[in-house]
Amino acid sequence: MGSDKSSSLSRSEGGVYDVVQAEIRINNQPESNGNVVSNDLYPMNGHSTLDSRDGSDSSKRRLSPNEKSYFLAREILMTERTYKKDLDILNTWFQDELPPENVESLQPLFQLIESMTQHHGVFLRDLEHRILLWENRNMTENHHIGDIMLKSMVVLPVYEEYLESHREFLERLNDLYETDEPFQQIYREFEQQKICYVPIGTLVLKPLHRLLHYQLILEKLLEFYPEDHPCHADCQGALVMISRTTENVRQILEDSENFQLLCELQRDLGGFALLANNSRVFIRQGCLLKHSKRGLQQRIFFLFSDVLLYGSKSPATQQFKMLGHVALRSLITENAEHNAFIIYGGQKAITVSAGTTAEKTLWLAELSKASAEIKSKPHVQLNLGTLKNCSSSEEGLDTCAQSNKSPTGSTASAVRSNNAIHVCWHRGATVSLRDFIVSSENQLSGYLLRKFKNSSGWQKLWVVFTSFCLFFYKNYQDEFALASLPLLGYSVGPPSFQDTIQKEFVFKLSFKNHVYFFRADSEHTYNRWMEVLRSTTQTQEFKNTRGTH
Repeated sequence: MGSDKSSSLSRSEGGVYDVVQAEIRINNQPESNGNVVSNDLYPMNGHSTLDSRDGSDSSKRRLSPNEKSYFLAREILMTERTYKKDLDILNTWFQDELPPENVESLQPLFQLIESMTQHHGVFLRDLEHRILLWENRNMTENHHIGDIMLKSMVVLPVYEEYLESHREFLERLNDLYETDEPFQQIYREFEQQKICYVPIGTLVLKPLHRLLHYQLILEKLLEFYPEDHPCHADCQGALVMISRTTENVRQILEDSENFQLLCELQRDLGGFALLANNSRVFIRQGCLLKHSKRGLQQRIFFLFSDVLLYGSKSPATQQFKMLGHVALRSLITENAEHNAFIIYGGQKAITVSAGTTAEKTLWLAELSKASAEIKSKPHVQLNLGTLKNCSSSEEGLDTCAQSNKSPTGSTASAVRSNNAIHVCWHRGATVSLRDFIVSSENQLSGYLLRKFKNSSGWQKLWVVFTSFCLFFYKNYQDEFALASLPLLGYSVGPPSFQDTIQKEFVFKLSFKNHVYFFRADSEHTYNRWMEVLRSTTQTQEFKNTRGTH
């Protein structure tokens, strides 16, 4: 990346925020009983609440009168634990893998992440202390969280600077990946480590997601507290302060998510150096069946604002390669029988079939809309780097596949099994840019009990939901997930009568014959998990007609 961006990313002499000193002043304000903060707080009421459901109703935990506010405060604590670890992945794990010259190049990113890490370390301890006091039934004066949220707004200047600079961080990471072969190797190997459970670019966007979650919880608290409640003023003040920042987050988040997706696709689909650019917008990806002389062949399609790409997954390498493209400026669609339709591009025609009529309608509508929009704009030469030499009829595929390499000579990077491309391929799912935005705004962490379809017992797990996927840990302190469950293609809802589940607060996740039951510890927690999971699964439920797990 050029020196102009290097200088623009540099922090000013007065731009280093003394977060530690600010929080020392905050922490010097004593809690009402001066108890020592526990570093191993949860499962707080986890065992007593979840496990007590196997006993009588009288054994269930009864919380303070402000029950909803308690669960909202606990949600902040649970998700804060995950967010702090996300910051540590970038600030410690990833940075430690890089040579000094790369660390120096990315220093502005690491400086801001370090400031956030310091703040959230203290904020997390404050939350743990407050929840511990809250669960002491004799200390009702600690049944609030607004004051802690208001004090935490001291870090907003750091986030505002991060908001201004994060896109340049993403661009710098992408430039280094495409031009620096040793960095690319480190980057790819780090993303395959267990600690890096989501792409590095997604971790870079996590601070923006986190601000939106704080705003959501503050809004829910204000819905619960009456205006004369002592905590109302603190929550209102914190909401006013953070809303000024989140308003800017919402204005740019879609562009940032789009650029991050383009960079990921650029690497996963063979490292096309010119796929990610500021004028291209990702619209949708998903699987369709292509008609050929050899029958129906599964293909994965990627619709952008200027081009439609399609390809397949190699059984040998488990990597995706592009087989052809159609420029949207020349694209025309035609309806066909059943769930089939025809895509015309130049002198070529591709006949495909969708899994359902609804999915066919979705593709036809978005193809037509994107094609009409590009035709209304001035003509710009379509440039995809190596891919521009591929035909739109799959002729010369060997040559095309061989040319799909990045400037460093590397082929597509290995794709993790819970990657959205992989899941779309195996489940016949489809996902849009809007789905990615909604998913980024709906993240959750906490303890749940899990039961398989044919098992009798329940297993307590720490569960993190992000990027369309559930990640399972023994407890929140574990660094690596035991397993993950991608949810694209799944449906969520309460158990049916035939499931014979005799427990409260249970929801069911199902895809074909794959069924999982999860049990929350309260009605509020159950409703929050259902709300968040439905944000991802509800747009997928009409697409579950083909594919394998």
